[in-house]
Amino acid sequence: MAETACHRRDTCRLCGGADLTRVLALAPTPPANAFVPEAALGQPQESFPLDVFFCETCYHVQLLDVVDPAVLFRDYVYVSGTSPVFVKHFQDYAAQVARRFALADGGLAVDIGSNDGTLLKAFRDEGLRVLGVDPARDIAARATEQGVETLADFFTPALARRIRDERGPAAVVTANNVFAHADDLGAIADGVATLLAGGGVFVFEVSYLVDVFEKTLFDTIYHEHLAYHAVGPLRRFLAEHGLELIAAERVDSHGGSLRGMAQKAGGKRPVEASVAELIALESRLGLDRAETLKGFAARIDTVRDELTALLADLKAQGKTIAGFGAPAKATTLMHHFAIGPDVIDFIVDDSPLKQGLYTPGLHVPVLPSEALYLRRPDAVVILAWNFAQPIMRNHAAYAEAGGRFIVPLPHVEVH
Repeated sequence: MAETACHRRDTCRLCGGADLTRVLALAPTPPANAFVPEAALGQPQESFPLDVFFCETCYHVQLLDVVDPAVLFRDYVYVSGTSPVFVKHFQDYAAQVARRFALADGGLAVDIGSNDGTLLKAFRDEGLRVLGVDPARDIAARATEQGVETLADFFTPALARRIRDERGPAAVVTANNVFAHADDLGAIADGVATLLAGGGVFVFEVSYLVDVFEKTLFDTIYHEHLAYHAVGPLRRFLAEHGLELIAAERVDSHGGSLRGMAQKAGGKRPVEASVAELIALESRLGLDRAETLKGFAARIDTVRDELTALLADLKAQGKTIAGFGAPAKATTLMHHFAIGPDVIDFIVDDSPLKQGLYTPGLHVPVLPSEALYLRRPDAVVILAWNFAQPIMRNHAAYAEAGGRFIVPLPHVEVH
């Protein structure tokens, strides 16, 4: 393992505790979005450990192997705007937050990990000034060109001070599917506390440990996602960084996510009952005990055995199999279940940024969705399973012509 590309920390990134228990060992993989062009297929791709640890002090679940964020994010290829489902999700999100917290026209909205600016466009429609922060240089540049000013940088306390000095305090700071991505979450939280106005609100969405556990969503575990958040550990962590968690809600995105809302310590908003309710749920499920999470591996094995047996049977019959969607989660699933080019001939994806590339490590080609009709595979594994319903609706013609859709998670289903 190259020391410059990956290192293993030995303390919990939320509380600093050193009493850490490994609860799950997934197959090592390259970075989940490290797609490669055809010209680079002969070059080796390094894989890194994908081990999950439980903090016995604060009960936080996390990866300790940290891949250099510049490797992960500087040349990122995921964009939100290619998914109509996510565009609608962010439009609803912005409208709900603007109403719930009575955000005034002209207030500043800052999105950490703003990607292509999809959420900020929705906030702009609500009358706010907007600013994005995202280290993916090309995506940030395109977002700025399209009218959503985006700083191509990592969010730090120093950057937060600079934004506040130049533009004033923020009425709302958001971080969606990125508040689990940083090794130094404390610095992000400190930056948020610095940037927020006195009555401002921090809103974030992350994959929720309850959903990961209950639905066996192991494929949401990959190197970008260093933290697998639960409300109990988060409430304590935010309090240590001058923020108070005032509401916590479960939302449907990514198969099950947590939307947290926080204010600066001492703020005027009351803490809603949802915070205590979700902490109680986490305790009932046993997510504050390492033994509970150790049982997760057996459930993953059950899904693996069912899916791989189904695919092996199809191959034995001489059937062709493709994949639909090349999300980051597909890297974990394909590597842990050993589903490579000998099983899946190609993958289709609607993102032009991924088309013409090959999947990380296993090197399955990614093609435009027209390939579904040109090549007519007998079965399609929906690797972007959280979008299974709209994918099947949009491509009903494929099924009507005799094709089969296979949804791998949360349960193996054949349509």
